[in-house]
Amino acid sequence: MDRSSVLIVDDDTRILESLARALSGPERLVLTAPGAEEALGTLAQEPADVVLLDLKMPGIDGLEVLRRAKKAYPGVQIIMLTGHGSEKDEKEARRLGVFEYLQK
Repeated sequence: MDRSSVLIVDDDTRILESLARALSGPERLVLTAPGAEEALGTLAQEPADVVLLDLKMPGIDGLEVLRRAKKAYPGVQIIMLTGHGSEKDEKEARRLGVFEYLQK
């Protein structure tokens, strides 16, 4: 049986841990990263099938992670999660190839 893999990226540890618990199971490898740089490093070592990506993070934001991840791993499906996004952010995320853009 092939296991799918999900990378969850969020600087809010409560959200990170909650999503990890909700998505973990024997058929799915769940990876977590508390920030953009950690996420990009994790993807380089363990390319995920799906990335749940926070938009607003300190340092590199989710749009830049999306840009870099889609360039390096075009097959990865990225779902942007945000509590603070704008219509402009959503348009840019869709232009960059986000699979879905969801409000928290």
